[in-house]
Amino acid sequence: MRRKNEDHEYAENSDPNTIPTEVIQSMVDNYRSNQLACINETLQIDDAHSIWFDMVTLKKFISDIEIEAHQVDPHVSEEDLGIRLYYAAYPETTEEPVPEDYARRHTLIMVPTKKQDDLNYDFNPFESDCETDTETALALAAGIGREALAQNHGILVPPGNGTVESY
Repeated sequence: MRRKNEDHEYAENSDPNTIPTEVIQSMVDNYRSNQLACINETLQIDDAHSIWFDMVTLKKFISDIEIEAHQVDPHVSEEDLGIRLYYAAYPETTEEPVPEDYARRHTLIMVPTKKQDDLNYDFNPFESDCETDTETALALAAGIGREALAQNHGILVPPGNGTVESY
């Protein structure tokens, strides 16, 4: 059976990706017992162990990646685009729109990637000066005053309510 949504047509007999719940629980427990415990003990904080993003935000970010990537390279294929998730931490002193209780907590920052020569490079389409300048866009170097296509600001737990979590 062919699965569809309004934006994409999936391959014949394409089933959704699944992971057994026991594996999910084991991996979450492993993280909490090792990495999270070490972070909490070393930094003396109650660090976030999950982050939630609403579907609209995720879909918009994916759409932004596709639109901006095609502005830089009109021939880029969907298979050549991706998203890298960086582990990050909020600074000790937060500024709007970041809540104060997010200070020093773990978060994720998503950045687009583009495949070139079988490697998935961080990709910032805003670094390109013209449609043919993909080399500059692939060089996602940090710099003062520069903007990068990226996504953050999900809902952290803690400090958010953990009663909604299954794992």
